[in-house]
Amino acid sequence: MFVLKGVELVEVFLSVLLVIVSILLIVTVLLQSSRSAGLSGAISGGAEQLVGKQKARGLEAVLSKATAVLGTIFFIIALALGYFL
Repeated sequence: MFVLKGVELVEVFLSVLLVIVSILLIVTVLLQSSRSAGLSGAISGGAEQLVGKQKARGLEAVLSKATAVLGTIFFIIALALGYFL
């Protein structure tokens, strides 16, 4: 039977955690709308100003904060994993 020692267990745990955080980071970035919407933003921009985007702003703020937090966690885990390797 394969038994992991202390340092090997930490490496496996950090590697799995890094993969999970990476996937979550990719998903949060892909869910965000682009800053420059291009031609579609120019056409529908006036209508959005009339209707309002309060709900979308709340979601964008949450996604922006989640991206920053996940990016920081990714960086810390990558440094820790580099230390243990």
